[in-house]
Parts: sequence; C-alpha cells; structure tokens
Amino acid sequence: MEASSSRMQTFGQTEINWDKLDKTKFYVVGAGIFTGITVALYPVSVVKTRLQVASKETVERSAFSVIRGILKTDGIPGLYRGFGTVITGAIPARIIFLTALETTKVAGFRMVEPFKLSEPTQAAVANGIAGMTASLFSQAVFVLIDVISQKLMVQGYSGHAKYNGGLDVARKVLKSDGIRGLYRGFGLSVMTYSPSSAVWWASYGSSQRVIWRFLGHGTDLKEAAPNPWTIVSVQAAGGIIAGATASCITTPLDTIKTRLQVMGHEKRPSTREVVKNLIADDGWKGLYRGLGPRFFSMSAWGTSMILAYEYLKRLCVKDD
Repeated sequence: MEASSSRMQTFGQTEINWDKLDKTKFYVVGAGIFTGITVALYPVSVVKTRLQVASKETVERSAFSVIRGILKTDGIPGLYRGFGTVITGAIPARIIFLTALETTKVAGFRMVEPFKLSEPTQAAVANGIAGMTASLFSQAVFVLIDVISQKLMVQGYSGHAKYNGGLDVARKVLKSDGIRGLYRGFGLSVMTYSPSSAVWWASYGSSQRVIWRFLGHGTDLKEAAPNPWTIVSVQAAGGIIAGATASCITTPLDTIKTRLQVMGHEKRPSTREVVKNLIADDGWKGLYRGLGPRFFSMSAWGTSMILAYEYLKRLCVKDD
C-alpha cells in the first residue's frame, strides 16, 4: 500500500485532483476555453461526417475534395453548418462529462489500488473506467446534439434534405419519428463513444506514466517537480497517442452510427443494411470511411482538449 501511495504522490507533482479545484471557476472558464477549441476544430467534423454519408455516386471522395466542394458552394460558413446547435448542447454535456470523469477517476484509483498493479496499468484501468462512465452519463445530451448537427452538416449533400436551422430539424424529426427520432443511433452512440472514451482516457493515462518513467521521473519522492514545458510536452504526446489509438479502434462504429443518424425517415435502413451497403460500395475499407479526418480530429481535438483541460485545472486550483 505504501509503495502504491508513493507512486501516486510522485505523479501528483504533474496532476491536479478534483478536490483541489474551484468548481465554479472551473465550469465558467472551461466553457470559454472549450468553445474556442470547438470553433477551431469544428470544420474537421463536418468533413468527416460528409465522407461517412457520401453515396457511391458522389464525386467528392477525399477530404480535400469535400472541403473544395463546401467552399465552392457555401464558402467558409459551410464548414460551420450545425455549429450553433453543437455549442448550445456542448456546454451542459461537458459539465456532465467532466464532473463524472473526475469523480469516477478518483474512485477508480481507490478501487485498483489493492491489486498492486503497475503504475501505467493502474492509470489505464482507472482512467478507462472514468472515461467510459463519463461518456455514458453525457450521451443523453450528446446524441440529441449529434442527430441535429449532423443533419445540418450534410443537408443538400448526396441527396439529403435541407433545413432552416436546428429547430427546423428537431420539428421535422419529431413530426416524422417522434422523440425516438432525436435519439436515433443512441445504442450505437453508446457502443461507439463509451469504448472510445474508455480507450482514449486509458491510453492517455497509461502513456503519460510510461513517458514519465522513460524520462526518469516518478521514482523518487524527493525529486524536483518537472518544469511546466516538460509537463505540457508529455501531456501533448499522451493526447496524440490516445487519439490515434481510439480513432483506429472505433471508426467503423462511428461510420455506421453517423449513417443511421442522418438517413431520412423514408429510408430507415437497419444497422445490418448500413453495414451491407458500405461493404458493397467499398469493401471492408468502407467501414473506415473518414478515418483520416477522424484520426486528425481525435488527435488534434484530444491534444488541444487535454492541454486546455490541464491548463484549466492549474488555473482553477483553490488557494491554500
């Protein structure tokens, strides 16, 4: 128990626990920071979504051709279709996610401590449980926002309907499918995002420990804390590794989920039909449509998010 506690104390030089944070400041400042990141990276989500729903006859089959097509027809605003809906729902969803993540992470470390696992393994298990739990709690908001924003992202593209904003999407979906329509693909979303979140946070937590060990930190309780730039570099590397791992594992489910959510009510394909059509069009690689943008999105978003998140935590530490 003492050895495990020592490991947590030395790593505590680079991490800030939930009980040390000013929660009000954390939520208010965090909303602003993550909104800024969403503005920067949102176009990647639009491109990924269009690639995933493109029909076999669609000319635009690469990320660059999709971008050119959007800019040609709609200009820069075309890269931000559905953005208002996403921002409106993202704030409450992130509050739910981050609160569940941090509280569950603390409980996760306590749970695995008696098993005397290695530090990277402890971090992987505790962070993985926290990531999955946080995703499960936040899906009630995220799926609703996903359905509406994705319909806006692909409106008028590859035969998809056009809408007059998020409220129009919600009204038409409710009229044709009822409340279930707004949660279409909920099961697949849980199956996609919960494992993805678990893999992401597990990879991030464990890779950080491995990198710190490689750099020679965490073996001596009396050693000086690493300098801020070293901490940021390790966290960025952990974010890239986590994004790469999660995107490669979960892209097929994300492609199927996206197709289910944007199809009109008159088509109503089943999950099996979606998979069958993707394989018929492109073979098994069809399940990895949008992997490039998703890989970039998860790595870029993950790295940006985690650096902003860790900076936010340092910014919101309570005064002693």
